[in-house]
Amino acid sequence: MTSVWKTKVLPGLSKIFDKDGKKAAAVEFLKTFNKDDIIKEVEDKKTELEPKVAEIVEASPPEIKAVIKDKKPAKIKKNSVAVTKFLDELAKIEFPGAKLVSDAVAKSGTTPLSPAIVFILDKVAPFVPTPKEEPKAEPEAAAAPAEETTTRDVAVEEVKKEEEAEPSAAPAEEAAPAPAEVNVPAPAEVAEEKKEEEKPAEAAAPAAEPK
Repeated sequence: MTSVWKTKVLPGLSKIFDKDGKKAAAVEFLKTFNKDDIIKEVEDKKTELEPKVAEIVEASPPEIKAVIKDKKPAKIKKNSVAVTKFLDELAKIEFPGAKLVSDAVAKSGTTPLSPAIVFILDKVAPFVPTPKEEPKAEPEAAAAPAEETTTRDVAVEEVKKEEEAEPSAAPAEEAAPAPAEVNVPAPAEVAEEKKEEEKPAEAAAPAAEPK
């Protein structure tokens, strides 16, 4: 019974669901697809391929760049037209394996040949140039206002310190002891004192004359 299923039933079902034979052709292609030979050839031609692949990728639409980064069968199917064209461009520069996969895709489409397409894209990825990041000037621009703000804060603090120092100096001056008052006698009082001193001297002089 098992042999009958394999020999008669399955082939019949395959013919029903694969009337044009595209899936069968894709299966046969994947069986004969030699990855090891392609890997070796890519390594041998690495220096030659790098500038050519970089040029093709740069000229490709964003969809291809996205597929190279995320090689999911669903994305390959969604962007089948762009992927087919990209394989043709790789075949023109004689990228190893690209011509074989491109011819197979022309017969069977991208969906059944997704494993072979993913393999080619994996070998292309190392040649894709990394986008250069431009230096950002925003942090420097933001640093200038910050510096200005710091300068203003320092100036405000200095003014506050000066204002606090001035009131503290005033009480210090008020607290200083006033100089002691010295009673200076008026000129009239001095004259009277001199007269009083002269009177006893005059009285003593006549008393001494009788000798």
